[in-house]
Amino acid sequence: MDNQTDSRSQHHELFLQEIEGIDEYWGPTFRAIYDGDEHQKFMERLDSRIKSHDKDIERMCNYHYQGFIDSIRELLQVRSQAKSLNSEVVQLDEELQASAASVVVKGEELVQARRVESNIAAAIENLSLCLPVLTTYAKLQKQMKEKRYYPALKTLEQLEHLYLPRVANYRFSHQMKENIPKLRENIKEASMSDLKDFLENIRKFSPKIGEVAMRHTAEHLRSDLGVVGKKKRQAPAPPNPFTGEIDYEPPAESTYDAEEDLSAQDLIDFSPVYRCLHIYSVLGSRETFETYYRKQRKKQARLVLQPPTNMHETIAGYRAYIHGIVGFFVVEDHVLNTGNGLVNRTYLDEVWNMALSKIVNALRTHSAYCTDATLMLKIKNLIMLFNTTLRNYGYSVNQLFDLLHEIREHYNEVLMQRWVQVFREILDEESYLPIQVSSQAEYDNVLETFPFHDQALEQLSFPKRFPFSPLVPKIYQQVKEFIYACLKFSEDLNLSQGEVDDMIRKSTNLLLSRSFSGCLSYLFRKPSLALLQVIQIIIDTGYLEEATVYLEEFVSNITGAPKEGHMSGRSQGQSCMFRVARDDAERQICDKLKRKLDEFLELENYDWLLVEPRGHASSFITDLIAFLQSIFLSFTNLPPEVAQEACKSACEHIAKSVLNFMLSDDVKQISMGALQQINLDTIQCEPSEPVPGLQEGVLLQYFADLRQLLDLFMTWDWPTYFHDYGQDNSKYQQVYPNTAIILLDKLREADKKTVFSVLKKSERDKKKLLETVLKQLRQLAQTAQQ
Repeated sequence: MDNQTDSRSQHHELFLQEIEGIDEYWGPTFRAIYDGDEHQKFMERLDSRIKSHDKDIERMCNYHYQGFIDSIRELLQVRSQAKSLNSEVVQLDEELQASAASVVVKGEELVQARRVESNIAAAIENLSLCLPVLTTYAKLQKQMKEKRYYPALKTLEQLEHLYLPRVANYRFSHQMKENIPKLRENIKEASMSDLKDFLENIRKFSPKIGEVAMRHTAEHLRSDLGVVGKKKRQAPAPPNPFTGEIDYEPPAESTYDAEEDLSAQDLIDFSPVYRCLHIYSVLGSRETFETYYRKQRKKQARLVLQPPTNMHETIAGYRAYIHGIVGFFVVEDHVLNTGNGLVNRTYLDEVWNMALSKIVNALRTHSAYCTDATLMLKIKNLIMLFNTTLRNYGYSVNQLFDLLHEIREHYNEVLMQRWVQVFREILDEESYLPIQVSSQAEYDNVLETFPFHDQALEQLSFPKRFPFSPLVPKIYQQVKEFIYACLKFSEDLNLSQGEVDDMIRKSTNLLLSRSFSGCLSYLFRKPSLALLQVIQIIIDTGYLEEATVYLEEFVSNITGAPKEGHMSGRSQGQSCMFRVARDDAERQICDKLKRKLDEFLELENYDWLLVEPRGHASSFITDLIAFLQSIFLSFTNLPPEVAQEACKSACEHIAKSVLNFMLSDDVKQISMGALQQINLDTIQCEPSEPVPGLQEGVLLQYFADLRQLLDLFMTWDWPTYFHDYGQDNSKYQQVYPNTAIILLDKLREADKKTVFSVLKKSERDKKKLLETVLKQLRQLAQTAQQ
């Protein structure tokens, strides 16, 4: 029990200490007191403690009370002294304020002045920071106005990164900073606008650049500048190879004398390209710029490569086209070397390859329309200079050289057409009479124009007569002129002597065998051409064929090719050079001879009921034979085969005509006397050898049909005819039953006209025999048809 009381007392003492020691939070202590259900006893203990403290306080107050009273008395004394001191301080303050009033005014003025001075210093400092910004901005505006875009871009970078950060606290700097992208875009647009102007100008200026570049190349090669549209001042233009005249005409528009000594690159300012490239490179858009530039230049290339529609008409059209192309690629070559990678070799080769095919096609197409050999020669020289110029800039021009070889073939064709006109003019003006000279000078003049040697002719006295007409030396000289013209185009084409020689020989051969022969064939078809003129033309062609040997020697001399190996391969075909023309001439001789013979044959005046023959040839036959003798005499200088063919044709025509006289439907009756007269005329027409070289009996073969028919009726050898009919060795093999029937019918009709023939027994027997022969002939005819 005592232990519990002590424990409780200890707890209460602990609670009291907590209350005394803690001034702020007593909640836990009070909760502990109430939780123990002894709060009443604690209250008693608390009252006891309070009373104990009250006693202590009372005891202390009693101890210090006298000292407190003493302190109050001292304090009262000090208060009076303080009031006195306060009065003195107030008085001193008033006196001090009165004396310091002017100092305060001056001080305020000084403070204000210091403030203004500080503001001025701050303003100067801030203006010093802003002034470079404003100066740089003004500089930027000036550079843009002057179109100095690349320096403007550098100035803009300096403004953005160096000066604007120093004035970042000012509003205008924010405005400037916001405008910087717009300024950059303005610079890009302005530089691009300059580039577009440059591209437009360079498109118009390219022909001028190309002309200057080609002129420089021509000067370097010591070539004729007339090819590029300007006459060289050191030497005149070369003469026309066809006329011998200087046919160069300077361009109507003035050329660029002031820039004559400048290079092509000096004629144009490339700074817009470089400037725009630098700007786009700095702005990180180089690839965009390269793509745009190349795309635009490709478009311009396509425009440049479109030839004028009438380019083939004059050399000026070719010049303009070629100059534009050269100018374009000279510009691109310059950009390649100075453009810092804007144009690379791969791109340039791609554009050139694209352009090369178009150039070749355009030149091939338009040159094919050209029919002027002089113009084609100028075109060739222009293309040669074009090739050399572009090759000097590193472009491949092999296809253009191949094109020149194609144009050369067309040029040769044009030359042939031109010489066709020359030949036709010569043929139209020619009289086709042998050349006759009356002096040695005239004789030598003919030999100078045509290589001819005849010992027999040289020994004759004047006047002398050549076997050929003036046509031969004229044609020979024109062929030589043609060879010179062919050679003119082959110059500078890098062809070997053998190639040039072979080309000229082939062209010359075509000229004679095709062009000249064609002119002759055209001439032969003219009705006005007489038979003797045709004969003389054939004689002339023979001498021209013989002269081809000298033409080959002439070609070898001017080309420098060796003579060996050409003659042997060609001599065998020379006789065939005018084969077509000679065949036409032979046909014309035969046709004209037949027509002339028809004129005599139309004079036929047979009395078909003639009782007895006249005993001599008919008059028209006598005239015909006289005509043939004179014609065959003129065949002396003809090639033997031509004369022989004409003779054969004449004999065949006469034989058929006489046979047709007898078999004609217009002739209803024929007497034996008329047949005997025809037999007599036929004997006169059967020649032996009117022209040399004919085999014996050849011409008689053409009279075989007529002769066998006449022999059969003259001898009345019908038993032999019927016996040998169908056999190869038959005497009357060429007599057909139908032909014999026609003639017998006409004989029978003639006998009917004889009134007293029926009274004679011999006539009656002959009539029976005639009927019998007719019957047998009709049977043979039916058998032959089956």
